[in-house]
Amino acid sequence: MRVHLGIDGGGTSTKAICVDEHGTVLAETTVGPANARLASDAELAERFASIAASMPQPSAICAGLAGVRSDADQARVAAIAKRIWPDTPLRVTHDLEIALAGAVQTAQTKVLILSGTGSCCYARNSAGQSAKAGGWGHLLGDRGSGYDLSLQCLRHLIYGYDLEHTWPEVGSRVLQHLALNNPEDLIDWASAAAKAEIAEVAPVFFAHLREPWIAKVMQSGAHALSAQAACCATGLKARDSVLFVFAGSVFQKQPSYVAECENALRAKFPKAEFEVLSQPAALGACKLAAEIESDASIKSLEPQPQIVYSPVGSRAQSPTELRNPRSATFSEMGTPDAVALMIAEEGSIPDSLRRVQGEIVRAVDLIAKALSAGGRLFYVGAGTSGRLGALDASECPPTFRSDPEMVQGIIAGGQRAFWRAVEGAEDNLDGGRDAMRSRGVRGGDVVAGIAASGRTPFVWGAMEEAKKRGAATVFLCFNPHIDIPPELQPNVLIAANLGPEVLTGSTRLKAGTATKIVLNIFSTIAMARLGKVMGNLMIDLNPSNLKLRDRAVRIVQELTGRSGSEAREALEQRGWVVKDAVALLGGTKLGPQP
Repeated sequence: MRVHLGIDGGGTSTKAICVDEHGTVLAETTVGPANARLASDAELAERFASIAASMPQPSAICAGLAGVRSDADQARVAAIAKRIWPDTPLRVTHDLEIALAGAVQTAQTKVLILSGTGSCCYARNSAGQSAKAGGWGHLLGDRGSGYDLSLQCLRHLIYGYDLEHTWPEVGSRVLQHLALNNPEDLIDWASAAAKAEIAEVAPVFFAHLREPWIAKVMQSGAHALSAQAACCATGLKARDSVLFVFAGSVFQKQPSYVAECENALRAKFPKAEFEVLSQPAALGACKLAAEIESDASIKSLEPQPQIVYSPVGSRAQSPTELRNPRSATFSEMGTPDAVALMIAEEGSIPDSLRRVQGEIVRAVDLIAKALSAGGRLFYVGAGTSGRLGALDASECPPTFRSDPEMVQGIIAGGQRAFWRAVEGAEDNLDGGRDAMRSRGVRGGDVVAGIAASGRTPFVWGAMEEAKKRGAATVFLCFNPHIDIPPELQPNVLIAANLGPEVLTGSTRLKAGTATKIVLNIFSTIAMARLGKVMGNLMIDLNPSNLKLRDRAVRIVQELTGRSGSEAREALEQRGWVVKDAVALLGGTKLGPQP
């Protein structure tokens, strides 16, 4: 007997169902939440182990989890599941895919419209193409969801109470539902309520659709969701054979909401079919599990070991990856010897950088010219390289009063990568390309890629896209053996040889220090060329705190020969802009000082 296991992992619970080859349910269970973005590896392993303990041994498995967005997410979940079911064919996908697979009717294009606590639309056609709209979370999206409808109605309810000083019947029903005593209690409740708790108020408002303002809120939500669904269908060039599948607690419990969406969609797709999903999404996962065995084209969708591809090569091992003979006994060294060794290793950096000084000069001139013409500088890196780029970019506005847009830092994995590693981010070529598009890189800009060993795919994806968009490129690495294809050659290549690290491969050490030095050179000299430095004084710093204001006073004193009180008064009159304060006091009186 063939046994197919379907798993539907969500943010509040995980449903698992086993069926035989005829679709007869053999067993089912519910365990804790399994959102791939929120659950740890240990938590996911625990969920899968609990499911395995209460199910027969499956012949094939499909796991559809909320939070699965990328190949890296799929690979991570698959690796954890394989610990529990090592020899079982497995497919990992997202929860929208399995919900859509659960539809009874067939069509060339199926569009899932989900409205539960959150909302999202997802479409797939018979050619395997897909489209998605929504799924941005309750702060940025979730239009037409239970949360959105409840929140809009609650706001309207409170606003009407403020204007009319009358608490309506629907307000009383809301208080009854929440076990609150008066409208003022809603303040504390709302400040502490989870997204799901707010969404649970929606049925109270649906029960009072006779109120025109409630009907208007519900209509607006339905039209917003319908527009997203139509966008998905249009994106797949769907015509006559379109099936719209309604899923989620709002659609399952509110027929009027389904009807509102149907009416909006029929105007654009008059021949469309509609279905309210009546079975658990886990059964859709069971269907996909069965297809793993029956359809060879589906097998290609099983998670495969991730193949990391870099468009550049290396003619020899990067020095950053070699063992350092001077630190071979580092773990046994006494503290004085270990400290002396690390200071000596760091001290070798300036000589290494002097050997590529000409390339650094060319990069500085390129950057300064671009910034002078209104262009921007983008640092792009992963891990330590990305953090150092972002650090240099963040220090330019307070140091030089530059617009935050002038120098920007981009790190693989985005903001959360500043604090913790984001699995798969640095190996994502498309991620680098997308960052260039989303940040609006254009001709006249300079993109400076940073990669210690020289081969980081995310960085090279960014460099490739930057060149296509007409931006100049600079590449900083510490691998003199790097082999870059002609089509990716940067305008300036800086490939310094720092030798091996004290800890083999730990490029946060010498490579990190050298990166900071080079980036300091880039931004400091470029800003000086923009007139933000006089002599060695920062005449355009942004004195945003007491220390910097005292420094601004001293700079004005140095440049004008005036007293501290005169300098401070001039700065206060000119909004603490050093250059303007100097001009107010008659301009600079002193030349360069020894």
